[in-house]
Amino acid sequence: MTEANGSDLMVVKDLKKYFPVRSGLLQRVTAQVKAVDGVSFTVKSGECLGMVGESGCGKTTIGRTILRLVEPTAGSVVFDGTDIATANTKMLKALRRNMQIIFQDPYSSLDPRVPIGESIGEGLLIHGTKDSRERNRIVVDMLKKVGLEEYHARRYPHEFSGGQRQRIGIARALALRPKFIVCDEPVSALDVSIQSQVLNILRDLQKEFGLTYLFIAHNLSVVEHISDRVAVMYLGKMVELTDREELFRDARHPYTQALMSAIPIPDPKVRSNRTRIVLKGDVPSPLNPPSGCRFHTRCPVAQLDICAVKDPEFREVKPGHWAACHFA
Repeated sequence: MTEANGSDLMVVKDLKKYFPVRSGLLQRVTAQVKAVDGVSFTVKSGECLGMVGESGCGKTTIGRTILRLVEPTAGSVVFDGTDIATANTKMLKALRRNMQIIFQDPYSSLDPRVPIGESIGEGLLIHGTKDSRERNRIVVDMLKKVGLEEYHARRYPHEFSGGQRQRIGIARALALRPKFIVCDEPVSALDVSIQSQVLNILRDLQKEFGLTYLFIAHNLSVVEHISDRVAVMYLGKMVELTDREELFRDARHPYTQALMSAIPIPDPKVRSNRTRIVLKGDVPSPLNPPSGCRFHTRCPVAQLDICAVKDPEFREVKPGHWAACHFA
């Protein structure tokens, strides 16, 4: 992991989140789902850190755990000098002003019985903005920032399209003027044309307000468009972390290389010079992950006498480029 410095807004060290599996008449804990297992990284102030990987690799769990929406099993999360993992209720409420989240499904995160103006202003009320006129001014300002109008504040969630609902989710996250926002796959449920609009809104708002993002996504093309650095996850572990340009030019981990080879080229006249890497088998269960390197059961370059026995260290293979592979 990179060393913390003055520009690091968040420092995550050895973060773990295990979910207990209960069985039997007494519902005793018989196993643990290791959703996140010893992840360390930093997020620098003003940057967008992209996080990619297959479904079930732990991306969303990391996002929710660093905000304490779910409790961490172990590890530390230091945000702006305060350890979130050990913060009490009062400290955590104060931190909430500066940490927000944009959910993947905007409809399920909005109360269908409440006008969206009230949903956006709810956080302001909770954090002490008692003046209704001031709340309304901020709500209208936020709606306009995301391309909506003042009259939309009186409408209900079912009256909006998917893209408009995601704009509402962005406006709600921005209402408290936070420093840090977790974007949990904010465009994965949207049409491609709407995706680009939402991504451009996020980039413009980042520049205007000096925001810091943790951008969780499946789509590497989306991550390439918006991120400054990219972290690659596999089965609860971080396997690679580096600058966006460096990752797309010189991926070192075999799993990242396989992901890169699968990126489609939209122009049918352009032939890719990439060799398609087809991974065999299915992703193992986080309930019973493989020994050694978790990727060795699908890795095309694995040497079982090493990879099946020894867990690779997450190390700096070149300046600013980290990877967890014995042969990186």
